[in-house]
Amino acid sequence: MALPDFTDLATVKAWFSPPLTSATDDVLLARLITAESAFMRSWLNRDISQATYTDTLDGPGRAVVILPQYPVTAVSAVAIDGEPLPQQPAGQPLAYGWDFDDTAVFLIGAIFPRGRRRVTVTWTAGYPDTPADIAQACVELVALRYRERDRIGLVSKAMGGETTAFVQRDMPASVATILSQYKRVSPW
Repeated sequence: MALPDFTDLATVKAWFSPPLTSATDDVLLARLITAESAFMRSWLNRDISQATYTDTLDGPGRAVVILPQYPVTAVSAVAIDGEPLPQQPAGQPLAYGWDFDDTAVFLIGAIFPRGRRRVTVTWTAGYPDTPADIAQACVELVALRYRERDRIGLVSKAMGGETTAFVQRDMPASVATILSQYKRVSPW
């Protein structure tokens, strides 16, 4: 299954000044949109698009299991060593069973046993629509890569007594600031 892009061709073309109106580079821009969306997912160390996951995780020896994809919007099943656990009954906050928040599954009345690959969880996580700041960050990265194609490997250029220096990083600081809010920083 192909993951959705974080922006679209029309939005990218409108970002340029003046806006791009020719269809000459549409295939290139579409490829850049897909490539930069993939780069952002890799940099974030997670996917932010809404999807359903089933994963068998290590048992932490405590009552909470942090899920690797978030924000969690639903949990449909939790099992320990293949044995299904009941969901905590609604309105009974102290009853045995599992519950969840936007990043984790909690076990009330017990703990998840310590050990490799003991806890299986099926959950839905991610944003139904790409957050606006992520979409804009993707637009800016695509525009940067599009402009960079004429100066690959060039650090600076002198003409007529003026020197122009080019960005030599994976992304501008403004884009990194936006993405850092969504980055998964602890390993799973």
